[in-house]
Amino acid sequence: MSETEKTSKPGFFKNLKSEFKKCTWPKKEELAKQSALVIAVSVVLGVIISGFDWIIRLGLTALGIS
Repeated sequence: MSETEKTSKPGFFKNLKSEFKKCTWPKKEELAKQSALVIAVSVVLGVIISGFDWIIRLGLTALGIS
């Protein structure tokens, strides 16, 4: 490791800590609502994609391709 790498690391972590202090973190309630929304949207998209897959597979089977 070079001398510049050794000296730059403490400055990096100091800057990182000061940047984290500037962040605004969500409240527990807001975080819970957003997490629930992400899970719900993921489930809905999974169901939609599965539905399309099932319809395409059904169509291909009816055509005798698969």
